[in-house]
Amino acid sequence: MAAPAVAGTFEGLPAERELLWGFTRPQLWALGLMAAFFLVAPFFLYPVFLMKVLCFALFACAFNLLIGYVGLLSFGHAAYFGMGAYLAGHAAKVWGATPEVAILIAGLTGMVLGFCIGSLAIRRQGIYFAMITLAMAQMIYFFCLQAPFTGGEDGIQAIPRGQAFGLIDLGNDMAMYWFTAIIFFAGFLFVHRVVHSPFGMVLKAIRENEARAISLGYRTDDYKLMAFVISATLSGIAGGTKAIVFGIATLTDVFWTMSGEVVLMSLVGGLGTLFGPVAGAAIIITMQNYLAEFGAWVTVIQGVIFIVCVLAFRRGVVGEIGRALKARL
Repeated sequence: MAAPAVAGTFEGLPAERELLWGFTRPQLWALGLMAAFFLVAPFFLYPVFLMKVLCFALFACAFNLLIGYVGLLSFGHAAYFGMGAYLAGHAAKVWGATPEVAILIAGLTGMVLGFCIGSLAIRRQGIYFAMITLAMAQMIYFFCLQAPFTGGEDGIQAIPRGQAFGLIDLGNDMAMYWFTAIIFFAGFLFVHRVVHSPFGMVLKAIRENEARAISLGYRTDDYKLMAFVISATLSGIAGGTKAIVFGIATLTDVFWTMSGEVVLMSLVGGLGTLFGPVAGAAIIITMQNYLAEFGAWVTVIQGVIFIVCVLAFRRGVVGEIGRALKARL
């Protein structure tokens, strides 16, 4: 009951009219277009490419929940993504777990890691928070490098896709695509519900003015920790899904550059926007896929595009589109 009061207290919080399930009219149009695209796309584009986009879009949405709505910049999200991939792969290959159980284990792995690292990190702010998350993620990386079950530099290979719920053979790319799409949309709608709940309004209040939120009686550290754990859980699910899709989990998934990629996706798409991380993930993954022939120059090209986006699209691609539409209405 207290969250609406906070929402009215802090300037700059959205006051748009919600029509259905917390979506505004432009968001419903965007949701419809996104759903239509992912329904039609596998008949025209390579399903494995689309599955990669969906996995990283969920990862970016999880990261954006933390930085876009709470204002916490984490440089260690690769830890949850990578460990989710490793545990899902190990569960599916060694324990014989079905894909949905393996992905659930990946989410639980992200949850536990998120709670442990978040409990330590949220005691600090700004650059200190970011550096703690980076340091902890590097510890996870070196653990994965040495742990027997991860396969070291070889990783876990030949991870079976198995049968979802013992009925659907995910060895077929189209079946795996629809399975992945369902996971993505479930995660996407969950993030939307969190953001537009009373809990989410408190998170936005903390982002706008944490001192005032504290003065109103909110235990902001608890709210930030809960948001951190939710973000880590979804990151683990994204990593686990990616491992099942591609049948491999490697050190790349847990290396610090993976944290950098998800930051880039969120910034290019638009921080604090619902659809920004999805657009950002699609842009970055498309670049990596279709510019692969340029080899090491891909990183340089990405850097140039990132600079252009920061200079020309201060709010990200989706953020600038949203601003332009509001200006015209």
